[in-house]
Amino acid sequence: MESFLDLAKDIWDFLRIRKKYWLAPLIITIVLMGALIVFTQGSVVAPFIYSIF
Repeated sequence: MESFLDLAKDIWDFLRIRKKYWLAPLIITIVLMGALIVFTQGSVVAPFIYSIF
């Protein structure tokens, strides 16, 4: 878990130092979509989620 927090801190420092704030919504969307796919993989909701893509 500590390595994940270090990664998140490094990404935030990159965005802040390089003034690439427009990448933040893109990264957040990709992470949320990945989490949605992982958490609904074995559930009843999965066919409806996969139909979105």
